[in-house]
Amino acid sequence: MSADIRAFRMQLKPGMVAEYKRRHDELWPDLGQALSDAGIYDYSIFLDEETLSLFAVLKLRPDNQIGELPSKPIMQRWWDSMAELMLVEPGNRPREWPLQQVFHFV
Repeated sequence: MSADIRAFRMQLKPGMVAEYKRRHDELWPDLGQALSDAGIYDYSIFLDEETLSLFAVLKLRPDNQIGELPSKPIMQRWWDSMAELMLVEPGNRPREWPLQQVFHFV
């Protein structure tokens, strides 16, 4: 069975690239565990320096629990800590624009 792949775009605020990178370089261990427990793996975020768009790609295990992450206190604390750096929804969840896969090379 192939992995479920999700891709989406987020948006940084001007002047926040270095801080965004620093915070992810120092990802909280309990947040990493929550992501893993939810079935997320092979997760990358790419930056378009010209537009400050972030492009995220992650893989999900078949038995994933990604839908439960927004209710986790660790996820809510992470979103609160990141809200000053990026565009967010009410509740500080990062605004996400889904991306459609149009090509895949194996």
